[in-house]
Amino acid sequence: MTRCVVVLAILGAGFLLLPMLGLNNDPSADGQEKTRSSFAGDRAPAEVTPAKFDGKRAMSYIQAICDIGPRMSATPGMRKQQDLIRKHFESLGLKVESQTYSAKQISRARAVDMTNLIVKFNPEKSRRIILCSHYDTRPIADQEPDPRKWRETFLSANDGGSGVAFLMELAHHMKDMKLDVGVDFVLFDGEEFFFQKGDEYFFGSKHFAKTWVQNKRQPNYVAAVLLDMIAGDNAKFPVEENSWVRSPELCKSIWAVAKELRCDAFQERIGDRVSDDHIPLQNAGMQAIDIIDFDYQHWHRLSDTPENCSPDGMIQVSKVLTTWMQRLK
Repeated sequence: MTRCVVVLAILGAGFLLLPMLGLNNDPSADGQEKTRSSFAGDRAPAEVTPAKFDGKRAMSYIQAICDIGPRMSATPGMRKQQDLIRKHFESLGLKVESQTYSAKQISRARAVDMTNLIVKFNPEKSRRIILCSHYDTRPIADQEPDPRKWRETFLSANDGGSGVAFLMELAHHMKDMKLDVGVDFVLFDGEEFFFQKGDEYFFGSKHFAKTWVQNKRQPNYVAAVLLDMIAGDNAKFPVEENSWVRSPELCKSIWAVAKELRCDAFQERIGDRVSDDHIPLQNAGMQAIDIIDFDYQHWHRLSDTPENCSPDGMIQVSKVLTTWMQRLK
């Protein structure tokens, strides 16, 4: 992903989003009924139980993923990871669908094959949401201060590993939740297939979005939540700016649940503007947001290892999302 730090004059530095997110909104003074949120954020909270997310087991999945080593697109490491992911979901009685495509990077001589992986829950439901993450690693650790270290072994535990591990753990609990919507787990290939300035990003999410449009926007995806770097120590999730600007109701709904549950990793402020896999989904017409800790100090560094990860952020994300999903109608 790429980052653009923007401070809007209208917001001011550190502007709190409590009024903007509408968490304390009352009906308008003129007595008119306020508009209802598409995602039930303004309705009476349904009494639901969050999933009993096992943080220790999720951390073991991060370790197992990193034990493979680097997992760049179209490499033996990626193929080993794909085998690990398929075996995991299949062991839970789930089917893993492959969405294979060819991608040509500007700086590379040849196209390579990439694969998005999709796992469906409640496939009979027409109204669906997406929980997604990329699962490839960048070829170079390009935030290392010493460029001579860029091509050393780069495990990318949080950036590339945490989203996968989160979905692997959440899969244990999906059958126990009462859901009125279908849920698709989607793992995007090719987000990090980047070698030099001028190269493209987001091959997997671009292909997924293009295919969805070609299929006349079916399934009926009403929301997509991207998970990126959610296992950093002391993770913080401000509202990513592109998410707020383009999918404000979805942001309001999820951050309202976080406030209710006192999940303080979800901060009521606007964070960085991040170009990530949610952008192609937004461009295709989906309501899509990015839950991301972009202040993770080990981003694109060799120090992004399991030792510098923590289950706490994943546990809070699970508590919020599994409550939110069960309230959707």
